[in-house]
Amino acid sequence: MNAKFKALASASAGVLLLGALTATVVEVGQKAIAQTTQQGDLDLRAQAPINRIRIVFANRRDATDLQNKANQVAQILSREIGMPVDAVIGDETAAVEALRANRADVAFVAGRAALKAEQLAKARMYLAEVRSDYSGGNTYDSVFVVRQDSPLRPKGSAKQTLEQLKGKKMAFASRTSGSGFIFPISELVGQRLVSGPDRLDNFFGNVSYGDGYSSALQAVLRGQADVGAVSEYALLPPWITAEEGKRLRVLQQVPGVPAHGIVIDDRVPAPMRERLINAFMKMNEPANNQLFRSLYNSQRLVKVDHTRHLATLRQALVRAKLEP
Repeated sequence: MNAKFKALASASAGVLLLGALTATVVEVGQKAIAQTTQQGDLDLRAQAPINRIRIVFANRRDATDLQNKANQVAQILSREIGMPVDAVIGDETAAVEALRANRADVAFVAGRAALKAEQLAKARMYLAEVRSDYSGGNTYDSVFVVRQDSPLRPKGSAKQTLEQLKGKKMAFASRTSGSGFIFPISELVGQRLVSGPDRLDNFFGNVSYGDGYSSALQAVLRGQADVGAVSEYALLPPWITAEEGKRLRVLQQVPGVPAHGIVIDDRVPAPMRERLINAFMKMNEPANNQLFRSLYNSQRLVKVDHTRHLATLRQALVRAKLEP
């Protein structure tokens, strides 16, 4: 009887011990799950030390020999931060995806891509370019452009000027362009001339979308469109020739388009981020500035607050009823 009792006691103790171990494992598992849930989609690789910086330089139509120039910039940055820096060329969609997937740490992109990078990768813009053909320094104008001989003329107010576009043929640079679509649509909605991007046919006689500034301007030059929407700097070479530029004029400006700039992923630790920012600022110095200008025609970089710099774009997207 004692032997049976001892066996039962031993079995019971085993069950209790197993139950305690199971509870401990479950508790640890639940804590891990809770931590993962709290951290969201944080990639475990983000916790590993960063020993190499990868930068995506976005393609632009006015950039030539971009890979070679980007490699030279990367070499300068590498010397400044004491770490290898790789330069990769890609479109802005690829740049944002690389940040999201932790395949890139930094990207030089336009405002809309910066907002998308913030949304998907928690990246932020820390530096913006300044160009001589940007009327606002680190912001520029979106412009409605017509031919010199067009009967459309500026009126007393923006609304009166843009009211003339009713029934006209409109050429937008592309469906994704900030200055060639988002800001013009925002202005038209703000002036209560259209209700949204899906109601343009109710106002314009015809709407077309190009693959960039040049295509929209060529449509105007050829008479295929009465008006085009582009960036102010697109009225200069290499987008069109100087002679073609003389045949066009600005009908209406929409200011405040944020300049392109440098976004840095949030997985980059703050001390390293500061080293990167300071290294990029070295591109403003005479020894490096000519190379930097050759990238995108940028004169220099300035520090910006991500939220403030992109505020006008965010507002334009909301008013135009568009997604980042």
